[in-house]
Amino acid sequence: MKWVYISDIAQHLDEEIIIKGWLYNKRSSGRIHFLLIRDGTGIIQGIMEEKEISPETFALYNDLTQESSLIVQGKARADKRAPGGYELYLTDLIPVHIAQEYPIALKEHGTAFLMEHRHLWLRSSRQHAILSIRSEIIKALRDFFDERGFILLDTPILTPAACEGTTTLFETEYFDSGKAYLSQSGQLYAEAGAMAFGKVYCFGPTFRAEKSKTRRHLTEFWMLEPEIAYADLDYIMAFSEEMLQYLVECILTKKGKELEALDRDLAPLKKINSPFPRLSYDEAIKYLQQQGSKIEWGEDFGGDEETILSTIYDQPIIIHRYPRQCKAFYMKGDPEAEGRVLNMDILAPEGYGEIIGGSQREDHLERLLEKIEQQNLPKEAFEWYIDLRRYGSVPHAGFGLGIERTVGWICGLKHVRETIPFPRMMERIYP
Repeated sequence: MKWVYISDIAQHLDEEIIIKGWLYNKRSSGRIHFLLIRDGTGIIQGIMEEKEISPETFALYNDLTQESSLIVQGKARADKRAPGGYELYLTDLIPVHIAQEYPIALKEHGTAFLMEHRHLWLRSSRQHAILSIRSEIIKALRDFFDERGFILLDTPILTPAACEGTTTLFETEYFDSGKAYLSQSGQLYAEAGAMAFGKVYCFGPTFRAEKSKTRRHLTEFWMLEPEIAYADLDYIMAFSEEMLQYLVECILTKKGKELEALDRDLAPLKKINSPFPRLSYDEAIKYLQQQGSKIEWGEDFGGDEETILSTIYDQPIIIHRYPRQCKAFYMKGDPEAEGRVLNMDILAPEGYGEIIGGSQREDHLERLLEKIEQQNLPKEAFEWYIDLRRYGSVPHAGFGLGIERTVGWICGLKHVRETIPFPRMMERIYP
């Protein structure tokens, strides 16, 4: 007997097949039992007719509880009225494990309760749709870079120094070598890769010990970070536009059913079309102040400011050339604007805020040394990074895309905690 996944059921109509999964829900009309069965790839309705199955097997219905694991045998038939468009007429059923009373019943539960049972909440149809879209987003992004000749470079998680400022570091003792830190970004190491391979990207978890409880923040999240030798700010702005348009088109094409299951309004996503609107930092500050914001020139944008700016257009918006004082040491100064750096942020529309941050990197040795000294960073920890400016330095640029914020935007979610299987937040590290 052939074991078939529900996602492949259309290729096996009217064949006697086996499905291995779990009971999602059940109901009965007496002589006919209806079992909703899931196997991780989809859901199908199994039909047990009393006249078509042994009495002992028919009676097993009474023992089955929500999320009991089981193996069923039968023939699949197309039926537009059924969940997923197919039904399985059962000829046999074998319980693998009768589940205890399942804590997540098919009713509304509070978010705090669901987060406490996140390991079980993942089985719900909503979480299945979100994480399926997340998987496709990651695949589409990797395809985008692989098709363009980028090398995947795996960067370390344990690092000797800060990349994005010393106030948001998770630290640990590293044997007899002193303190080490969980990586805030793979960027600095990706720069070394760009000098070796020309164009690289890294993709992995990053960590920020930021004491924030907003709907956009996690302490552990995933970033995709390309780094390109000989690229400048204008290049990476255009390149990131191309990447986002490619990504949205892929998800609309391949994950329409999942977006529909989330009640995502597709109209805003279908409008995404590069080139995106661009505002300088100065123009953005002026607009914010006109809207009543108390932000002062020189301050970085927070969630409130990003929300305002990302509702100006129905496209992602690029904010560029921020003041040096609110940005990282590795960003190259703007030769045409004193006190500014050659950087950019991309804010997703509909109020979702920043999903990409990038810059042209400081490629001049003496200027980089000055910035390290000005920010009181430990020069010895950055000697390897400084070497990149000693041996064949070239202009180069890159950016980081936050996976969770991107998933939140594309899925139309209110909070990033649903965008990752097991979210880590300031107040949560369980399960």
